[in-house]
Amino acid sequence: MSTLNFNEKTGFICDMDGVIYKGNQILPGVTEFIQWLQEENKEYLFLTNNSGYTPRELNQKLERMGLDVPEEHFYTSALATAAFLKDQAPGCSVFAIGEAGLLNALYDAGITMNDVNPDYVVVGEGRSYSLDSLTKATNLVMGGAKLIGANSDVSGPIEGGIAPACRALISPIEMATGTQAYFCGKPNPLMMRTGLRMLHCHSADAVMIGDRMDTDIISGMESGMSTVLVLSGCSTLETLKTYAYRPSAVVDGVGDIVSLARAMK
Repeated sequence: MSTLNFNEKTGFICDMDGVIYKGNQILPGVTEFIQWLQEENKEYLFLTNNSGYTPRELNQKLERMGLDVPEEHFYTSALATAAFLKDQAPGCSVFAIGEAGLLNALYDAGITMNDVNPDYVVVGEGRSYSLDSLTKATNLVMGGAKLIGANSDVSGPIEGGIAPACRALISPIEMATGTQAYFCGKPNPLMMRTGLRMLHCHSADAVMIGDRMDTDIISGMESGMSTVLVLSGCSTLETLKTYAYRPSAVVDGVGDIVSLARAMK
């Protein structure tokens, strides 16, 4: 049983895929978890490496599952990527492979699209990924564009299995060009620091909840937060054994956090 006292924590940063839902299927205990966060007046943020959705779309997706979570409680790797590029090269241009979440974030940050001589090639997840776009991106990088990945997830959980994610999709460009991409999502400390700022919370008072050791748990740990690994997504107790670091707690799903918190009151 976990010795982590969730009642003492003021801020909760939570992954989404494999923690809140798989595909379009809500996971057990999620409704109770969100009710507990709201009833206990906890600061909370859903921090997702999925670059395909806008905060409004995530709000609507959860709404369809019967959950009421306002837009300001979402921060995505697409927003982190746009913020990074705006800081590094204001007004730059990009060739982007991705969905509305990534494209809207880039536009909102004053970044323009350019398929001739962009400053950056930016890759996220999405249905626009094709051999043609891959070839175009490869040659733009060969021509001098810098390569950016929205996140470093190799795969993500879906109903019935897994789907290749950004790290897997960008690797052909890296291999063809001999270039290493820079990734803006978890476990990049820039994204975690932004999340803590949005919560107005010190890392010692915050908890990171996720289903991946290589992004969620390491990013929380390296940011000084307590960490909770849920077994409802990508990780199992067997995969946990392969890592040199450990989460503060391991639970089957987020509903267990509510049970543990109430048991410690």
